[in-house]
Amino acid sequence: MKSYFFTSESVTEGHPDKVCDMISDGLLDKYLEVDPKSRCAIECFVTGNLLIIGGEVKSSASVNIEESARDIIRSIGYTDPDLSFSNQCEVIVKVQPQTQELNQNATGMKAGDQGIMFGYACEGPDLMPAPIWLAHKITKHLAEFRRKRYAWLRPDGKSQVTMRFPERIIDNIVIAAHHSPYIDLPVLRKELKTSMLEILPDKYIDEHTKFYINKYSTFHDGGPGADTGLTGRKIIVDTYGGWAKHGGGAFSGKDATKVDRSGAYMARHIAKCVVHSGLANECEIQLGFVLGQTQPVSIRIFTHGTGDEFEIERIIRDSFDLTVEGIINYLKLTESVFSKTAAYGHFGENTAQMSWEQVKTIY
Repeated sequence: MKSYFFTSESVTEGHPDKVCDMISDGLLDKYLEVDPKSRCAIECFVTGNLLIIGGEVKSSASVNIEESARDIIRSIGYTDPDLSFSNQCEVIVKVQPQTQELNQNATGMKAGDQGIMFGYACEGPDLMPAPIWLAHKITKHLAEFRRKRYAWLRPDGKSQVTMRFPERIIDNIVIAAHHSPYIDLPVLRKELKTSMLEILPDKYIDEHTKFYINKYSTFHDGGPGADTGLTGRKIIVDTYGGWAKHGGGAFSGKDATKVDRSGAYMARHIAKCVVHSGLANECEIQLGFVLGQTQPVSIRIFTHGTGDEFEIERIIRDSFDLTVEGIINYLKLTESVFSKTAAYGHFGENTAQMSWEQVKTIY
């Protein structure tokens, strides 16, 4: 078999789009902590030193949205006004009640919207495609190194991993590290390469693996002060890094009645169970939902020749309750667990302790 290459990317929690995802999911959790039946669709926009929070909420909880958002920005690491964006930024809040029409269509545990969702699992680390798993590992450690090891790192950052298949070896790693002006680029490159080699599994690296760390320029100006961010603009980073299909719906800021989120989480869980049970070497699942309906209108299984797709569909229908209520209760999605998902992936190592990442044997 001829070799081929595949690339996936990840971003840190300080990336402008992830700042928005973190705030959206952080606010969602605030509502769910008080009222598990909260219905939320919260989105953010950041540019310069301005944060705009909008959306629709139906909840008995009272949340200080502006104060909570500032706390989240502070936790990310944007506390220095000299970075052009900080927790002292201007905040505009335009959150309104959910419409009565939508309330009627989504009463009880029904789909809060139409849509298609995909879930995927394969034989890889945490049953994830290796490129995105490794890209997340790098960005998550960039943030940890910033907090614990390198004072010259700043919150923004990106990684990109290109792997050679079928050898499953990293061909090259790209890192864009947001940093202060007080570190020389050669020193930064040497320190980060050494640190990354400490945390990356040896089996994925050989003598030909290349590192491109801030390859062509400094990266002093980053975050929302340098680049506009939006909630839901990193949906490929959030899922499978482009290795598997995506239904197009973003996750952050949405409660579990929005099947964009809960359906995708359930599809991931089922795909993991299929691979874990030895029914296929890889599994991709599509679910389709309609607003106001309780069950998916379609289920489709893809194993890419590694399993009996029709038999697997039968097993899935016998093993899982795929009503919206069944999904929410089974995965415990009324709990305030979503802040952890907002950066470094909704699936895989980052969420290993979450309900949808747990597996059971099905047959």
